[in-house]
Amino acid sequence: MEPRRSPERPEPTWPDQGLGRHPSNVVELLQPGSFVKLRNQPSDLPPFQLIQCRGGRCWVRQQSWGQLVQWEVAHRQLTAAA
Repeated sequence: MEPRRSPERPEPTWPDQGLGRHPSNVVELLQPGSFVKLRNQPSDLPPFQLIQCRGGRCWVRQQSWGQLVQWEVAHRQLTAAA
């Protein structure tokens, strides 16, 4: 039988509770201006330039597309280009 906790002393929680247990929950820190690749991106397709990330979504572009053409993708689909 587990000890009972009083309402004044709730069960402690830790900042990393539930995070990092599954690699799919971890997203890579990507900086605007850096080059990224899509997971499972064909090797003959050049890396994308990262414009910005916000709310789990990122905007990328190919250099040959010009400044005004962008593609929105999920952050978890991207990885830093080596």
